[in-house]
Amino acid sequence: PQPILPYPHLETWLGAHPHWSIAEGKLHRVFTFDDFSQAFAWMGRIATVAEAINHHPEWLNVYATVEVWLTTHDAGGLTELDLQLAEAMEQSHA
Repeated sequence: PQPILPYPHLETWLGAHPHWSIAEGKLHRVFTFDDFSQAFAWMGRIATVAEAINHHPEWLNVYATVEVWLTTHDAGGLTELDLQLAEAMEQSHA
């Protein structure tokens, strides 16, 4: 499995990505969209990325919002895969 990231590395990453936080040991963010169709289309784009890197988000879609939690279950914490998927989510949302 991927190595768990040290906290100073996560602090630096969070400083550069202010919309993300750590909640219950997982990366967390709420994405907002204009409507359900945009939110669901974004989820479809992210699903393709998640499949390509074999790393899948925990997420909840309610109308025009998607709440995301990222962690690497088999490593028991946050790894580079979580940061990679979070950055892909940001780029796709921009």
